[in-house]
Amino acid sequence: MPTWTIKAEPVIGADVDEVMREYFTEMGRRVLGRPGTEAELQAVLAEDPHHVLSPPDVEFLVARGDDGEFLGCAGLRPLRGAPETAELKRMFVRPAGRGAGLGRGLLLAVEQSARRLGAARIVCETNTQLTEARALYTRHGYEETGPYAGHGKADHWYVKVLN
Repeated sequence: MPTWTIKAEPVIGADVDEVMREYFTEMGRRVLGRPGTEAELQAVLAEDPHHVLSPPDVEFLVARGDDGEFLGCAGLRPLRGAPETAELKRMFVRPAGRGAGLGRGLLLAVEQSARRLGAARIVCETNTQLTEARALYTRHGYEETGPYAGHGKADHWYVKVLN
């Protein structure tokens, strides 16, 4: 059974850039129903850069295997205009990390970080095609809610009040 560690890391570096490229490639394929073009990929990377997930009030968590392999990640940032609300961003598990509970591990780590940063709730967004994400959120107490400011491309929004 694979094991991993999850900890905050800088959201810079070649391995993070490579994983974000994989993330957007997979999201494009699944949401658009076709592979995205290189131009589309470059546009989305420029429009929605992951580098905004840098400290101090933002956290980027990385799951690494025992051998140091980058298996997954999740970002957390305050929601604009709602200081006690944190937004889950860029949750992604690479194929090598799937099927062993790593998504659950990342989600629990994000919730712990959100509490430490003073958040009372977490929001996130996803799309209909991402059934695994929707099931994960629901299993862990996230409830569907309406859209929140600034996020028009998703079609499912979730919220969880933190205890």
